[in-house]
Amino acid sequence: MKEGERVRLVVLFGGRSAEHEVSCTSAVSVLQALDPDRYDVVPVGVTREGRWVLAEEAAKVLAAGGPKALPPALTAEGPTVGPLETVAETGEAGPTVVLPLLHGPFGEDGTVQGLCELAGVPYVGSGVLGSAAAMDKITAKRLVGEAGLPQTRWLGVREWDVDRRLASVVEDELGWPVFVKPSNLGSSVGVSKAHDAGELATSLHLAFTYDEWALIEEAVDGREIEVGLLGEPAEASVPGEIRPSREFYDYEDKYLVDGAELLVPAPLSAAETAEVQRLALGAFHAVRAEAMARVDFFYDDRGRGFVVNEINTIPGFTPISMYPKLWEASGVPYAELVDRLVRLALKRHARRASRVGRRRQLES
Repeated sequence: MKEGERVRLVVLFGGRSAEHEVSCTSAVSVLQALDPDRYDVVPVGVTREGRWVLAEEAAKVLAAGGPKALPPALTAEGPTVGPLETVAETGEAGPTVVLPLLHGPFGEDGTVQGLCELAGVPYVGSGVLGSAAAMDKITAKRLVGEAGLPQTRWLGVREWDVDRRLASVVEDELGWPVFVKPSNLGSSVGVSKAHDAGELATSLHLAFTYDEWALIEEAVDGREIEVGLLGEPAEASVPGEIRPSREFYDYEDKYLVDGAELLVPAPLSAAETAEVQRLALGAFHAVRAEAMARVDFFYDDRGRGFVVNEINTIPGFTPISMYPKLWEASGVPYAELVDRLVRLALKRHARRASRVGRRRQLES
């Protein structure tokens, strides 16, 4: 951002995925961190049905009482607006930047990123390819494996390919228990733990209510470590550790009961910290992520050390989310983190526009 330049920031929240509520909570935290002298904020909600609406009530609260007056979570309510017109409208004194806080499908998976590309508008976070690759857990596993990075053992299965032999294959290749996850979802929605063939069938039924592909993954009895990535070139944050209050770090533990213990920085040696940061950067590059991500690991102290679990290109931004906590502990406060992400979006857009201009010169 140029000195004194005011950015029209379209904050997208809500969405069609099962992570709708998480997004609505993240949006409040972001809006409260924005400097009104630097940003002309336009909150735009996406309803569960997929309608794009201008969140007028949130805009009124911001204008009248400021960010402190916002409720704990926004609601995707208001007059319907056109997606392309919303993101492409030009600000009066500066550029428009889109900040997608849409977790899961139809937001984190490259769809909204593609819309912004079509509109020619800068947007925060990974591009179409990186977003899609990281969102699909099976594709991400394949790419991480191709990069030679250690990861949990896994199987991918499509709904109509499940047969009676699957339980035997799981037992032989992964062993019990296993985790079963929808391939395209996050925030532990639709995730369950199966201890035998009967529970596997039940877990797959749940996963297939969210996606036609399911990931079956070995259960690693180890510590849960997370690392944030930020920038171009990307830098790794200090690692953090999650100690769940339940059998595993599920949706309720993340957002509803406030029972999990978050240790930032994680109690790791200097060598262990350097190793997990190296692996996080490797996973980030393997899926072609950009600007920001959070990479989740298990630490298996029985010999394997760190193994990659998942990569999240739009990590949670709620007050209790790990990603902003990791960067705050690394010397980047919440408000500065958002500013950096907006600057990265503008920088990438300018870089790509310059490349298009050079290509046109060569073709003329």
